[in-house]
Amino acid sequence: MLTKARRGYWLLTAGALGVLLSALVINFRGDRSATPNAAHQPAPARAEASLPKAPAAVAQVHERHPYIVQADSADAARSAVQGVGGAVTGDLSVIRAVAASLDDGELAALRAERSARLQIYDDTPVSASSTGGALPETYYPSEVDASSMHIGGLTGRGVTVAVVDSGMWSQQGPLQYSPSGGGSRVLAQYDVILARQQPSYYASSWLETYSRNIDDPYGHGTHVTSIIASSGLATTGKFQGVAPGVNLVSVRALDSKGSGRYSDVISGIQWVISQRARYGIRVLNLSLGAPPSGPYWTDPLNQAVMAAWASGIVVVAAAGNRGPGPLTIDAPGDVPYVITVGAVTDNYYPLQQKQYRLAAFSSAGPTFEGFVKPEVVGMGGHNLAYAPDNGTLATEFPKWVHEPYDDFTMSGTSQAAATVSGVVALMLEVNPSLTPDQVKCRLMSGARPAVNSSGSLAYTVFQQGAGLVDARNSAYSTASGCANQGLNVGLDLAGLQHYGGRANEDSNGNFYIMATAPTSTSGGGLLGGLLGIVITLVKDVAVLLDGLFWNGTYSSASGYTWSSGYTWSSGYTWSNGYTWSSGYTWSSGYTWSSGYTGIDVPAQQ
Repeated sequence: MLTKARRGYWLLTAGALGVLLSALVINFRGDRSATPNAAHQPAPARAEASLPKAPAAVAQVHERHPYIVQADSADAARSAVQGVGGAVTGDLSVIRAVAASLDDGELAALRAERSARLQIYDDTPVSASSTGGALPETYYPSEVDASSMHIGGLTGRGVTVAVVDSGMWSQQGPLQYSPSGGGSRVLAQYDVILARQQPSYYASSWLETYSRNIDDPYGHGTHVTSIIASSGLATTGKFQGVAPGVNLVSVRALDSKGSGRYSDVISGIQWVISQRARYGIRVLNLSLGAPPSGPYWTDPLNQAVMAAWASGIVVVAAAGNRGPGPLTIDAPGDVPYVITVGAVTDNYYPLQQKQYRLAAFSSAGPTFEGFVKPEVVGMGGHNLAYAPDNGTLATEFPKWVHEPYDDFTMSGTSQAAATVSGVVALMLEVNPSLTPDQVKCRLMSGARPAVNSSGSLAYTVFQQGAGLVDARNSAYSTASGCANQGLNVGLDLAGLQHYGGRANEDSNGNFYIMATAPTSTSGGGLLGGLLGIVITLVKDVAVLLDGLFWNGTYSSASGYTWSSGYTWSSGYTWSNGYTWSSGYTWSSGYTWSSGYTGIDVPAQQ
């Protein structure tokens, strides 16, 4: 039974969530990539604008602040808040919680109840996740082998993708209609921020059509959605988007600056889950993230993401832009169940695979619980896509607007995640019966890892996972049982069981996959034991094949082959999960990030 015991302090205690979801956006100011050594240090605070600061105001006794209060049920949390005189500002029943407004006295009274099942979290800021027959060619649909499927008539038709982000531009352009014609394929739009500010704006769920435009004053949400779904035709005759025939649901949880609250993002995910059957939502794209502040199962946003996965929705999350060093995977990409995506750039040589390389900003694993992340990588360097020409991003970075078109260039794992969401939609059109675990398995089995001239992996699994996604390979894969083995999302959500992966770190700072050994037992067990045999981990024995050993370095070299012919010697067992225990400790300490300010913005690559 496994685990990577605590790497220092679990700081996700009551009232200490304190993370700002970083925009994995384009950095036009230079590469802020973390070094391998920096990955072992607490996340530094970003400098604020150098403006004169007014003297700090003394907080009034009755000044209220936003919190998330979690209990055995949302009703119990609501009663607890109201019992101390606080105001309930939102329902977060997806994680047994409510959003609340409390003054210092009410907060102190709530904490004084000292209930083990009552948790109080700061409702902290969140932000977007990116790095900035007559239309320009975008190339990435061909680079992930989606364009060849378009020729055969496969465009994601009948599959609905939900995007929780900064919204969708009211001028929907190539997002409004699919290549097959018919009415608008934008099935619903929901503005979480407006719903919070004006509770009466939306009618009751089944009376509301959700047909009003929510717009996208920031621009990031439209850009990500366009990578997934644009039906615009380039001069080459190819579609600009990866899955141009999908239906769309847009949820706005971020404001005009790409910022928001944890509770807004959770509310957006909760709304998606509640509308899953109504709109046929099969895929949820989350191009946002924050440095982990504790184990994956204690984070409220991660809990909502796990609930979405458990409901049957395939969740695709950005890995983060804090690479290239190890231990830089962002939440919610650190959730073991979901598909976490790193970024590859074509290095400005489109369709020339020998020129592709792993983007320097792309976050790398393992997670602090020992899971190998990312699962796959997607195209995330200088992605061109439809976006508002009057949004905040276009205004701040006008040189990346591709005039005379309403197209904008951005880099990041945000964009890479969008390419993978499009691939997942194509897979589900081919085989609608696939479960989220099956989609993840086939996506990995169809991926093409980077291989050097000697036939060995050019990057470790901690950097590229199973490799660059390939839409055709994955859509027609017959692989099974190769993802989320040993995990149970229901037990995880219920707090009855949590899990760790096979990765560990030796005394020299090298990351490796622990070997396994069968152990006799009198019972079956949750680890997949068969006839009294349970597979356990051998802490000090490393598996050295298949890029499973890494000293944390990064190379910007190219010239590799992204090969679908590579044979993994042990399948994808490095992605398996094991019951969490304190038996396997990391060799060095780690202090969890207690807060994060600013936006991670990698350079265009």
